[in-house]
Amino acid sequence: MRVSCIQMDVKLGRPEENYREAEARIREAAKDNPDVILLPELWDVGFFPRENLKELADPDCTKAVSFLSGLAKELGIHLVAGSVACLRGEKVYNTACVFDRTGTCIARYDKTHLFSPMGEHEFFTPGDHVCRFSLDGHHCGLIICYDIRFPELTRALTVQGLEMLFVVSQWPDVRIPHLQVLTRARAIENQMFLACCNACGEAGDTRYGGCSAVVDPWGQVLAQAGAGPETVTADCDFGITDRIRQSMHVFADRRPELY
Repeated sequence: MRVSCIQMDVKLGRPEENYREAEARIREAAKDNPDVILLPELWDVGFFPRENLKELADPDCTKAVSFLSGLAKELGIHLVAGSVACLRGEKVYNTACVFDRTGTCIARYDKTHLFSPMGEHEFFTPGDHVCRFSLDGHHCGLIICYDIRFPELTRALTVQGLEMLFVVSQWPDVRIPHLQVLTRARAIENQMFLACCNACGEAGDTRYGGCSAVVDPWGQVLAQAGAGPETVTADCDFGITDRIRQSMHVFADRRPELY
């Protein structure tokens, strides 16, 4: 599976500009023939406009689904389309959508853990389900940014045989070392590939740190971006996963009755 992460400089509160940038970057990335393209968290509005969030939010992701479905079908790619601000009723969710090569939306996920240090929980509603899906016959999962600090969520996904975890984020520059450690740790402890697509640039007082990466089950970084707008691509050989799991029986040796 060839995976491309599109690291965007997301403009706060400027969805039309972000949509144009996302389309241009997706089309350019598709020239490298990836199987899967990732976008970062809240690529439509940034993280996150407080004054007019509801006005900017996409009702039931209608605009995002129409836009992304068409691109996935036209380009013949799987699209793990980051997340957007999604308005359902009177509530706003941080919602990720996944599209297969036919343009079908095969999964939706509302961010489970909202980042209270920046007040996300005061503006968004948390999700109530995990996210698993298959791409080209491979078992995949999806989490959003702060979710990666909760290993129990990732383990809940992986005990049923996950091969690839996609992480979409807007992770600040000041804590990029944490993101790098956490992505490698989640990949190693769950014996899976992990692709993390982060944002970059500034939004208000916050600078986002980029460093999007694809990590293999040994914790080796196969590709990593710098601090600016960039697309990184890596090939993931799932035979590595099989060999590791046959030699080191992490899941069989668990003692869930104790924890």
